[in-house]
Amino acid sequence: MNLKIIFRVLGFLLVVEGCAMLLALAIALLYGEQDLFAFLISSGISLGVGGIIVLGTAKAKKDIGKREGFIIVSMVWIVFSFFGCLPYIFSGSIPNFTDAFFETMSGFTTTGSSVLNDIESLPHGILFWRSMSQWLGGMGIIVLSLAILPVFGIGGMQLFMAEVPGPTPDKISPRIKQTAKTLWKIYMAFTLAETLLLWIGGMTFFDAINHSFTTMATGGFSTKQASVAYWSSPFIQYVIIVFMFLAGTNFTLSYFALKGKFSIVFKDEEFKYYGLFVIGFTALIFIGLLITTQLGVEQAFRDSLFQVITIITTTGYATADYLTWAPVLTMLIFMLFFFGGSAGSTGGGIKIMRIVVLLKNGYYELKRLVHPHAIIPVKFNKHSVDSKIVTNVLAFFIIYLVIFAISTIIFTLIEPNMESSMGAVATCLGNIGPGLGSVGPADNFHHIKPVGKWFLSFLMLLGRLELFTVLVLFSPSFWKE
Repeated sequence: MNLKIIFRVLGFLLVVEGCAMLLALAIALLYGEQDLFAFLISSGISLGVGGIIVLGTAKAKKDIGKREGFIIVSMVWIVFSFFGCLPYIFSGSIPNFTDAFFETMSGFTTTGSSVLNDIESLPHGILFWRSMSQWLGGMGIIVLSLAILPVFGIGGMQLFMAEVPGPTPDKISPRIKQTAKTLWKIYMAFTLAETLLLWIGGMTFFDAINHSFTTMATGGFSTKQASVAYWSSPFIQYVIIVFMFLAGTNFTLSYFALKGKFSIVFKDEEFKYYGLFVIGFTALIFIGLLITTQLGVEQAFRDSLFQVITIITTTGYATADYLTWAPVLTMLIFMLFFFGGSAGSTGGGIKIMRIVVLLKNGYYELKRLVHPHAIIPVKFNKHSVDSKIVTNVLAFFIIYLVIFAISTIIFTLIEPNMESSMGAVATCLGNIGPGLGSVGPADNFHHIKPVGKWFLSFLMLLGRLELFTVLVLFSPSFWKE
């Protein structure tokens, strides 16, 4: 195990985090608020510790193997969250360490679950840092580093594979450095475009850029306690709907679309199912709202479309409290907790690609029963899916549901209400944000006991890294030579 290179990479990334804090410090300086010194101290600590580690591991061998990659990817979220919560503590915005760590882990994993009850009272620098933590985590802290680490002679392919453990990680370019840069260019272009549209729509520029950060990250942190519901403007809500949908789409397809190759986008099977799931669930909930509420047609359509997209992409914004809807409509929303965005997007959850492979394999299994001697492979985008990938998808799905079930049972010892426990576990494991019961869109996680917040923080990390990256660290064989 090359421990020196593990510490060197973590140290370097800690320096990157310290530099990011300086941007929030600039916002604090611009508004002249009391969080200025909090960011000065936090940034100094992050840069100092990171710099010492980097200097102390200067002679580390540059080889990063699979084991080192898994450890780095898992540890960086913990390290980032540990140091990232310092501005909350030093500013007094969230003086409790457990709450500050929960909020920060929720940010970097783009979960969006919060413990804050008066968001508007927070200084602008803290609000900016809160949103930026999601923006950084959205495309992956590791993917960001892939565009920089090669400059220092450190390769990143192993990190990319650990960070993107989906069925078929699409690479825009065969060079991992170029891939990371291309993804970030698209990410920043979408962020800028949404910022301008929200600003035109009536948000202040500060609110616009914060919501663009958390929309593209499918994170869901807002600068308002009422979330997006604070703005009744249909234009603002539709703009956010469009960019949530884009953020939940495979960024490789966004690249092809920007190149004018729309045929590739519309032929992609995952994109088709992604669109069909959005249309199908929106139609069902829209009809349900028209039948069970007094909402107008446009309002019912916008509420249903917004809530479906915010949940399926795991963004977690709110414009309506789905817990006040008819129980069957709330159940439809809860089903979406187990979908997630497309592979290669910033969304969390199980992912649309896995759902499609599961559905196809189930259908073909019925055909195999009727024709036992026939060879009927699962196909995706007109290509046969390797049986190993199908097995991996099945294993992932089963492990995901087992973890959900066991975690819900454990969490009922902390939160006795079964509905709230199921909602809290499902939303943190899927990196969604709002849940059910006492952690629904109209409330948050402030009342959860400290042990419960640490448990949910672990589930956020587990879900963000798609189970296997973290679970492999608990395997005895992983640590054997």
